[in-house]
Amino acid sequence: MDFKLITVAIADYKVAKKPDILRTILGSCIGICVFDPKKGVGGLAHIMLPNQTAEAVNLKKYAETAIPMMIDDMLSEGADKKQLKAKIVGGATMFKMASDSFIGSIGLNNTKRVREVLEENGIQIIAEDVGGDYGRTIDFYIESGQVRIKSLGKEEKSI
Repeated sequence: MDFKLITVAIADYKVAKKPDILRTILGSCIGICVFDPKKGVGGLAHIMLPNQTAEAVNLKKYAETAIPMMIDDMLSEGADKKQLKAKIVGGATMFKMASDSFIGSIGLNNTKRVREVLEENGIQIIAEDVGGDYGRTIDFYIESGQVRIKSLGKEEKSI
């Protein structure tokens, strides 16, 4: 079976159909994998920050704007909003700083906001691998909804 391996850059998202695979690399950013298991449509958003800033140029950078945009694009490709499920990965604390500093809490803030936006859109999170102090490379298999996670010095896992 022929598939495309599609790389999702930081502050971007991609929508694809089975049997394609979406890939990204995460640190404090969050990868939001949303899929319709019946229609074989999925999307992967790589968000950097939880909330849009006033001077925002790239709305794909923020959880509150990227997720709804991606969902709309998935619906245009035939996904059924009632069938959508999500898996989230990333949100690491990559820099050891005071727990109340902005930089030290980006991963936590991203995770919290992603959960809120998915809930606001009626999308259930069925699996997650968030937090920690290490980066992750993820491959999101649209056909099965499987997310394979690789991290330096850690065993590969799937959610």
